[in-house]
Amino acid sequence: MRCFPMDAPQAMQHESGIIPSSMPPRLYPRLLLAVLTGLNILNYIDRNVLFAVQSDIKKEFLVSDTKIGLLTSAFFFTYMFAAPLIGWMGDRYPRKNIVVFGIVIWSGFTFLTWFVRDYNQLLLRHAIVGIGEASYATIAPTLIADSFPPLRRGRMLSIFFLGLPVGSAAGFFVGGYVAHYFGSWRAPFMAAGIPGFVLALLLWALPEPPRGQHEAGIASAGSAGGLWRRAMAILGDLTHNRAFLCATFGMAMYTFAVGGMQVWIPTFLQRLRGMDLKSANIDFAYVTIVNGILATLLGGWIGDRLLKRYAGAYYTFSGIAMLIAVPFMVAAIYTVGPLMFPAIFAAVFFILVGTGPSNAALVNSVGPQIRSTALAVNVFIIHLLGDAFSPTLIGRISDKTSLPAAFGTAFIAAAVSGIIFLYGARFAARTKATTA
Repeated sequence: MRCFPMDAPQAMQHESGIIPSSMPPRLYPRLLLAVLTGLNILNYIDRNVLFAVQSDIKKEFLVSDTKIGLLTSAFFFTYMFAAPLIGWMGDRYPRKNIVVFGIVIWSGFTFLTWFVRDYNQLLLRHAIVGIGEASYATIAPTLIADSFPPLRRGRMLSIFFLGLPVGSAAGFFVGGYVAHYFGSWRAPFMAAGIPGFVLALLLWALPEPPRGQHEAGIASAGSAGGLWRRAMAILGDLTHNRAFLCATFGMAMYTFAVGGMQVWIPTFLQRLRGMDLKSANIDFAYVTIVNGILATLLGGWIGDRLLKRYAGAYYTFSGIAMLIAVPFMVAAIYTVGPLMFPAIFAAVFFILVGTGPSNAALVNSVGPQIRSTALAVNVFIIHLLGDAFSPTLIGRISDKTSLPAAFGTAFIAAAVSGIIFLYGARFAARTKATTA
């Protein structure tokens, strides 16, 4: 794979062509960020539409809470097993092409949900969507990292990860409104699938940023020769990179908590708080989108400012936020009456405020020439230990006891996440970018 000089005149060289000199240099990274953020919003819409209509799916297919949770687990199992291969490819081939291919897969199979006629077909569809989303989620943050310098990545990644609250809320909106007005839980998937094709075309038209352009002394990623030896060398480096490990395992426990609760909160509001499908999803969506935008952007801004003073700032900020979130999570589940939604609001705020800093800590813990591979390893671990099985586990505990009792596993995971992040702060200053 060729390396381009950092001082290319009149035009910025990149891996798949030339950025035209007519494109203002400040516009290009912002336009790429805008398109990738739009796609990330769609990414989370696709995931959360399912959560919004789970009650209707359960009624039509007559399945248990365990099987409902298995739909999300199946998605994340294919997602995490596809990620390592995609990450390896992302460090060696033009990343934009891989991302566009993944978008077409996930949008296409989301659209095809209309034709699902039994539980097994829905399970297969959701599993295949996981492969498409892995192609996007593993690589997109590396494109953003190569578009902006390290001291701005917290803010830029916070914008990108607005996809989590905004897309999640939009998924609840789309699921609640479209399923209600069209009288079918399948209709929201149709609405969620189409926009992805449009944004994929926009991304295809944009150039790809040079790999590692904001980090000095970066060598070529190398050829595909010695694949096994190189893969083992990278994994060996990552196992000794304590900043990477703390960011990864902190995110894994975060993912267990948030992934499990996000799947079951709409069902909880309907089953135990007497809300109908539309109201449960729309009210929770308002809390998520308003709070999510505020918390995510604020967290990225604060994290970048603190990083100028303290190398472990991303870790410390994320850890404190998660520990503060825990009592509000408990209150959100066990409070009945007018204080329930304020408790949910506070829990969502402190859960999301560390999104940008924690992802910036992860990106900065490794070098750009292996960043796609490192993020793929991260994706595999956080979903293996996190939301690949937490929705099913919560569903199984709910079948045997109660849904509030099942949420106890999420409370514990959130607290462990905060502790791991706080511990990881001690390594941020000492850990150099990992090299292969």
